[in-house]
Amino acid sequence: MFKKKNKKPVVVNTQQSRPKVDAMLNRRLKIAGDVHFSGILHVECTIEGDLISDDETSTLILSDAGHIKGSVKASNVMVNGRIDGNVLASHKVELYEKSRINGDLHYNLLEMAVGAGVNGKLVHHELSDPIKTSAENADINPSAAQAKFSV
Repeated sequence: MFKKKNKKPVVVNTQQSRPKVDAMLNRRLKIAGDVHFSGILHVECTIEGDLISDDETSTLILSDAGHIKGSVKASNVMVNGRIDGNVLASHKVELYEKSRINGDLHYNLLEMAVGAGVNGKLVHHELSDPIKTSAENADINPSAAQAKFSV
């Protein structure tokens, strides 16, 4: 009546749930200057300069040890560290509990955990709005915006 069935163990592939990181900047680095990237960039270091990506699928992942002293422009931004500058995200921003942003945050979708902090304006833009509009509306030096955020 009760037969034992040979069940195969279920194997969960954890690689599918995590995004594939294209480049990682570890904690031992300190970068002075602008960083241009495409794909997925994981930052754990201090960067004194702007992070810029014109890639429509780009993602910046800033760990809790990461600190950016400059503006960020990317499609998706995931923050658990500190950014001292404006953030221009054409798609999604995820702010985790240790994240601190001292600057204006331009986004389409925003996910914010308890404990996250933004000291600046939250500016919502629809997906149809070009990111260039965000750069023009940001309270940054206009000549710097043209030089650093030209598309």
